[in-house]
Amino acid sequence: MSAIGLEEIPYILIMGLGILLIIVILLPTTIKIVREYERGVIFRLGRLVGARGPGLFLIIPMFEKMVKIDLRTITYTMNPQEVITKDNVTTKVDAVVYYRVLDPEKAVTEVEYYAYATEQMAISTLRSVIGQSDLDELLAHRDKINTKLQDIVDKMTESWGIKVSGVEVKDVKLPEPMQRAMAAQAEAERDRRARVTKANGEKEASKILLEAAKTMEESPLTIKLRQIEMVREATSEKSTTIVIMLPDALTEIATGMKEIPKVIADLAAKGKKE
Repeated sequence: MSAIGLEEIPYILIMGLGILLIIVILLPTTIKIVREYERGVIFRLGRLVGARGPGLFLIIPMFEKMVKIDLRTITYTMNPQEVITKDNVTTKVDAVVYYRVLDPEKAVTEVEYYAYATEQMAISTLRSVIGQSDLDELLAHRDKINTKLQDIVDKMTESWGIKVSGVEVKDVKLPEPMQRAMAAQAEAERDRRARVTKANGEKEASKILLEAAKTMEESPLTIKLRQIEMVREATSEKSTTIVIMLPDALTEIATGMKEIPKVIADLAAKGKKE
């Protein structure tokens, strides 16, 4: 085995540095690390190989390509959407969508930019569902609309390997004239309820008073007891209140009026005798 000449050493060093440089360049493209919440979808010469991860694995440079997919739930907040309800009321509605990737391979091969596609599907579905609902339903039965939105969007994105876990309507903004009209309606409704409540109270009170009057008519002693109770209530505090019992006063006056003719007759008879 012949010894290496001094003139060959530079060539060996250059070759070693070249190989080392190639390794350094290819190493990042060969070694892949995928986190626990991610998956790497591998394509070999354009053909789907499958999803790998989590952990560390190798791919063949220039022959294999990896697309990394995040499996965590994504929260997308819509910008306020101006829609017209079924009863022709213009409103601005904003919502939030929760979705995640269940099948990384479908999310890459079945749709381009799965996140953008899912978000646009949610926006169009929101406008469609709100357009088929009345304003009262939108305000009072928002949970039903949320469930309907979630079912429709989830069904449409199922073939993309996407699972929509929820669609929530956050806020409904009404025009100022509609707000004033609804406030006036609510005030009128409260006024109606107050009037009905007062009328029902007066009706019940009149029935009770009628029963009390019948009881007093049957028992005159009850009237006397009531008069005593009224005097006690009126004089319970230190005051200058004067209580006049009209029924007794009227009775005495009527009795006196009946005695007047008798007194006059007695005076006339006495005068004749004299």
